[in-house]
Amino acid sequence: MPDAAPLGGPAVGSTAGLALFQTPLPAGGPVCSRKGCRDDAAWQLLWNNPRIHTPERRKAWASCPGHVAWFEDYLRDRGLWKQTLPLIPDRPMETR
Repeated sequence: MPDAAPLGGPAVGSTAGLALFQTPLPAGGPVCSRKGCRDDAAWQLLWNNPRIHTPERRKAWASCPGHVAWFEDYLRDRGLWKQTLPLIPDRPMETR
């Protein structure tokens, strides 16, 4: 008989779902912010939510080359996108 799952969680002794926590992060710089993507980031997308941020505030998402268009479309559709810049290894992401 399998172990019972405490309070709706995985069964005791189960390793289901632990692979997510065992995946090593790439060494070095930022990785893509897209859910499930662990590719190295090459772009930073600066955005601001005018309903909760002051006009000069910038938040940043890192993006691999394959997801930069997806991020831009997502942010533009919501009126949040400000700028897309290359991610330069010597310079941190430009949040303010």
